Amino acid sequence: MAIDGIRKAFGPTVALDRVSFSIAQGGVHALLGENGAGKSTLVKVMSGLIRPDEGTISLAGSAVALGTPRTAHAMGIQTAFQEMTLVSDLTVLDNMLLPYAPMGPTGLIRRREARRSVERHIAALGFGVDLDARVGSLELSVRQKIEIARAIYRKPRILLLDEPTSTLAGRDVDWLGEIIAAQKAAGTTVVFITHRMREVRAFCDTLTILRNGRHIVTAPVSGISDAEVIEKIIGRSLEQTFPARPETAQSFGPPVLGVRELRTGRKVNGVSFDLRKGEILGIAGLQGMGQQDLFLACFGMSEIAQGAIMVDGRKVWIGSPADALRPNIAIGFVPEDRKSEGLFLKLSGKQNASIPVVSRFSRLGLIDAAAESEAVGDAFATVEVDGRAMWTRAGAFSGGNQQKIAIAKWLVAQSRVLLLFDPTRGIDVGTKHELYMMMRAYVAAGGSILFHSTEIPELVHLSDRVLVLYDGRIAAELEGDAISEPAIMRPALGQGAAREEAAA
Repeated sequence: MAIDGIRKAFGPTVALDRVSFSIAQGGVHALLGENGAGKSTLVKVMSGLIRPDEGTISLAGSAVALGTPRTAHAMGIQTAFQEMTLVSDLTVLDNMLLPYAPMGPTGLIRRREARRSVERHIAALGFGVDLDARVGSLELSVRQKIEIARAIYRKPRILLLDEPTSTLAGRDVDWLGEIIAAQKAAGTTVVFITHRMREVRAFCDTLTILRNGRHIVTAPVSGISDAEVIEKIIGRSLEQTFPARPETAQSFGPPVLGVRELRTGRKVNGVSFDLRKGEILGIAGLQGMGQQDLFLACFGMSEIAQGAIMVDGRKVWIGSPADALRPNIAIGFVPEDRKSEGLFLKLSGKQNASIPVVSRFSRLGLIDAAAESEAVGDAFATVEVDGRAMWTRAGAFSGGNQQKIAIAKWLVAQSRVLLLFDPTRGIDVGTKHELYMMMRAYVAAGGSILFHSTEIPELVHLSDRVLVLYDGRIAAELEGDAISEPAIMRPALGQGAAREEAAA
């Protein structure tokens, strides 16, 4: 595939500025860049979702017009999107068949034949899912695997994977690596959009970097260092990716948030810990080990079957997010899926940031616009979000700016505790660095963070202390210099010492 002089503008904003590069047939090619660099726009052009203003795409040496998704499909191009195209109210089977279900002579879908075919396909990919389950009821990672499975089911010659690992972790990433290797062996060309260099080195042969809509470099993966990649992505070097942790535990204050013998959801069973003032407490664990239920319970979104939640050493009842927002509790929650769970995409950034506590800006039923703007403006300045967010709808921004808005609203709410559940998912390296610095500044100012990430290096370098969950229980507790990737992964896989031994 050859991309030649592709340009695409949306009004005054130039998303792609005459981008040109080639992708070798049968290879795995990484597409890298910051949020807003043009990657998603280019994927949409290659998928037939939008038409370029200038330039051509060539397949096997011939220029093609990819005016619609159906045209792209007919030419063997399939895409698994990060912002998934599955229909939540339909079953897995119906989603797998859309829009090309096999039809009989009477015009009806041959469901029995289709079901057998999909069952064989899913089994061959090595994961299990109930074909009759409603997609909206499934975990985000499972939905992403279905999105990938559907693209492969259509037997593509070119497979576009748009940040597929942003919702995957651990063994699921390994699963995807096996899928990519199998597609490559079958002669399929794979274009892999990601922010994770570890995956680029594990899966890809070549890479292309975009910045501000322009092509910066195309090179073999083996011929470029991580430092060079970062510098070319953001246009500058990062002297230190992660901010320094406090040198001593004495810098932490008393417990702010605690749980005692907590049992909630399907996994969490007897979890106890304290989060101290000024601390970043990491929660590690492979997917499905209870971390999500734990975070939801602390924000009043998962029913507590047993145990208690403590705030400032006192037992409190958090039965809903409204309870978590009470001034004497003041907990904010940034969920893993910012688009569907963290933001109202059709509202402005300012409206999103003020909506949890909009009553604080109300007088006699009217909003004090000046007070609202001042509070939101201060929060936006802290997280360094694009100034247009004060009046522009949240859905118009890149993932990085959207995440900054999702965090800013809890600063407007004056939260003393932030629950950050995989906050850097789908965010570029430059914005990640900004969020790391914000996290450390927040706790330095007296806040506290409960932090889960699917990227183990983030837990290692950002956390003052790490609790490792296995099967809904705390399997290990690590602090300071004892925090390392092997020390986290051993108990996360059900190996190694129990919590008490690890803490000792």
